[in-house]
Amino acid sequence: MSGDETRVTKISTLKDVRSERSTECCLVQIHGPELGKKYLIDSELTIGRDQGNHIWVDLDNVSRRHARVLGKGGRMFVEDLGSTNGTYLNDQEVLQPSPLRSGDLIKVGGSIFKFLDGDNIETQYHETIYTLTIADGLTGVNNKRYFLEYLEKEMGRSSRYQRSLTLMMFDIDHFKQINDVHGHLAGDYVLRELAQSVKRMVRREQCFARYGGEEFALVMPEDGPEKARVFAEKIRRLIEEKSFVYDEREIPVTISIGVAEMTPDMTEPPHFIKVADANLYKAKKSGRNRVVG
Repeated sequence: MSGDETRVTKISTLKDVRSERSTECCLVQIHGPELGKKYLIDSELTIGRDQGNHIWVDLDNVSRRHARVLGKGGRMFVEDLGSTNGTYLNDQEVLQPSPLRSGDLIKVGGSIFKFLDGDNIETQYHETIYTLTIADGLTGVNNKRYFLEYLEKEMGRSSRYQRSLTLMMFDIDHFKQINDVHGHLAGDYVLRELAQSVKRMVRREQCFARYGGEEFALVMPEDGPEKARVFAEKIRRLIEEKSFVYDEREIPVTISIGVAEMTPDMTEPPHFIKVADANLYKAKKSGRNRVVG
């Protein structure tokens, strides 16, 4: 079995604590192969690489008995079970049993689970599933599907009204080396931190998305190429100067950026993306950590 596969055993009830709780709760996987899968929790639910767990996650960076969610005194807690790589609650390492609130994110190896609790658990679940259709579970920014739909719509609008449309494609330099030296959990951290840093710079009418792996895309309606290049340089400099620290180790991070402006012969998103990607490739070939376009 490959390290990217996740298998789940059926969840068995150990003890009914509903007499102590007036609401149901569950975990929903929002990152990993089992996207959208829901696991109801009664009293205790364990997560790990051993098949005896209630949720079996067959990934190399998951310990045999990695973590558990348990009910105590009418509340739910998450606890690390001495795992090698740690359990994280909202990006903070779990060092002791920590109380859970609806919407909290639990990271176990390469999987992320969202905790849902309350009288409207079904409504929350369906909202979570809808979000998964437009957002990337790891970084929290738009996903490739949403980006492609947005780009197609804006290309039609640009052509119809003769307005400028610019596309930026960028990725992290030597990202494989970051994973190899610091580990995949550190790589996930870099992706999340980078995405959230760039997201804060993006205007509401723009579309910022994770295109795949370590590559991101930014669509800029009505921004001409010169303005887009200036913005791209701001992003490049922000990431170069930002301090990425994981497990008390600083990780140097830079990005290469390709910028392209829509031209009359571009009728479909793949053509536009290809031109921006070609400029990204030129940025890589000419030394990385630079903007081309």
